[in-house]
Amino acid sequence: MNYLIVFIGAGIGGALRHGVNNVSARLLGTGFPWGTLTVNIVGSLAMGLLAGYFAFKGEAAQAWRLFLTTGILGGFTTFSAFSLDTAMLYERGAMMSLAIYVLTSVVLSILAVFIGLAVIKSGMR
Repeated sequence: MNYLIVFIGAGIGGALRHGVNNVSARLLGTGFPWGTLTVNIVGSLAMGLLAGYFAFKGEAAQAWRLFLTTGILGGFTTFSAFSLDTAMLYERGAMMSLAIYVLTSVVLSILAVFIGLAVIKSGMR
């Protein structure tokens, strides 16, 4: 049963990621991987919010936890796309964009998790 829940969530997350990538490409162009950067930062913030909620505020069934985190967020965010985007920037010789992308992705994604956790913790007071 849990596999089906994760599978459905991953489909939803993947469709959302595809939508963000399309909108980003239309609005900002394809010279920089804005879509992947966006989904990884937003997904990290959502993961922090969910992890904080599950840990500090709510009793959620394991099925809901799996559906939201492993399923939806697992399908929405993507380390493999981040890795491919990094390689493509390297192949294009866009070293400044590559450095900005890698540093921004890692730092802002980790910061977003901490922000999500802090938001949930602050709501407990």
